[in-house]
Amino acid sequence: MNAPEIHVDFAPELALFVPSDRRQGPTALRTDGVSTLGHVVESLGVPLTEVGALLVDGRDTPVGHVPRDGERVSVRPVARPQPVPGAPLRFLLDVHLGTLARRLRLLGVDTAYESTDIGDPALATRSAAEQRVMLSRDRGLLRRRELWAGAYIYSTRPEEQLRDVLDRFDPELRPWTRCTACNGLLREATKDEVADQLEHGTQRTYDVFAQCRDCGRAYWKGAHHDQLEAIVEGALSMRTQRG
Repeated sequence: MNAPEIHVDFAPELALFVPSDRRQGPTALRTDGVSTLGHVVESLGVPLTEVGALLVDGRDTPVGHVPRDGERVSVRPVARPQPVPGAPLRFLLDVHLGTLARRLRLLGVDTAYESTDIGDPALATRSAAEQRVMLSRDRGLLRRRELWAGAYIYSTRPEEQLRDVLDRFDPELRPWTRCTACNGLLREATKDEVADQLEHGTQRTYDVFAQCRDCGRAYWKGAHHDQLEAIVEGALSMRTQRG
């Protein structure tokens, strides 16, 4: 019996993942007759976290479908904003996305971050246990079945990474409410409560402080506040334009 031949067409948004000879419209592919459509798509390089719909002969089809000879498969990208089951929306970032983690926390988005490489199995397990969307540039990690949910980070530039995450997931923003170091929630604090963390010049110059409820780190509107304010205003502007 001949192996089934199907024709696969990838959306332009997924071109990054597929071989160059499969980026220009439908191309033929021989399958083994037993692998699922999800397996076939991933074998061509596309993590299922990046797939929004699989259309077989124009019909929405589950990843568990086993392709049959002659079928035409269209692989579509995720919808934006992407719905995520459950609430609230929370993220988990791997060791390579520290700057993105701090910026999401600055915006008040619940963001866990592993500052050391704990390995893909441990990250996937944490994603599932805490129901967090795994953000990573590691395609192998995003293919792990244990993941609760995941998303590929397309850019290496933190400002572009942040825009992409905000555009894709549209998380609720509550700027200045989380610790950028540990993700804990902030509370108002008096100067006396954080005095041991302040240099003499800071004690003289500033009177308004916040402190992390978890790690105790103190915050105030210091020298870098304008840069942080620009990040916050840019994110809020995105939300306004979308709404």
